[in-house]
Amino acid sequence: MQNIVRDGHIHSPYCPHGTSDSFGQYIARALEIGLNEISFTEHLPLPVGFIDDEIREFCSPSASTIAAYLEELEQVKQYYQQRIKINAGFEVDYLEGFEGFTKELLNRYGPRTQDSILSIHFLKVKNQYYCLDATPAMFRELVELLGGVEQVYDAYYQTMLKSIRVDLGRYKPRRIGHPTLVRIFNSIFPFEYKNTALLEQIMLELKARSYEIDFNTAGLRKPYCQELYPSGIFFDLAKRYQIKMVLGSDAHTAQDVGRSFAAELLSGHDKVYDRAIKIPEEKV
Repeated sequence: MQNIVRDGHIHSPYCPHGTSDSFGQYIARALEIGLNEISFTEHLPLPVGFIDDEIREFCSPSASTIAAYLEELEQVKQYYQQRIKINAGFEVDYLEGFEGFTKELLNRYGPRTQDSILSIHFLKVKNQYYCLDATPAMFRELVELLGGVEQVYDAYYQTMLKSIRVDLGRYKPRRIGHPTLVRIFNSIFPFEYKNTALLEQIMLELKARSYEIDFNTAGLRKPYCQELYPSGIFFDLAKRYQIKMVLGSDAHTAQDVGRSFAAELLSGHDKVYDRAIKIPEEKV
């Protein structure tokens, strides 16, 4: 097997729910474990008023913070250009009903980016928005509103299908972030989703557009999840449809860069990846 050389999903010191670890600390960790390409995918600002301000400010940086993020990252890229390839980008939330807002931001910031992700953290239910992965209590509220855990999964994947199909302009990300995030509280709300018809629609749309998915190891660090994103039927279908997967740690701290990229984790799945190497787990 060849080397894993890339972590395609890393946050930054500018993430409001992250850490104060500097760009230099993230990059030092990437170099330590032998990566030669990383993507900083900071959250894009969320619209004022769509949800409680406290949640919005916790989830996403302000526009002024994003300006500082891009400015510093450009300097960092130049400083390290002989040692590691660094991509600037965003984790863009798909918000049903705010497509125009998102497209405007992508048009504004997109020319300064090289690699971004399109994710779903919020579901729109009865003209209100709920953060899917915030707390078990909010997930329970979604279950009660929609009538069951299966209905929450349906809403999540229907929203994903919309996000793939929607026109967000030339800078729309072409990689879907942590595609089974709906399972973040799976040990509290255990459910095996089997709506293969809907999932196959997603695969067909991904394939038709040559989109990628984020093979995200952060779920292993979530106490009520303990599994990869994607997993289960979604992962099996992605392999069958030969959807390209890009490894991402979803690091919010420097020590999580490359977390759980060890070869033993990928055992049996090496055909999905172009590159794989054994990174000692005790060092990660």
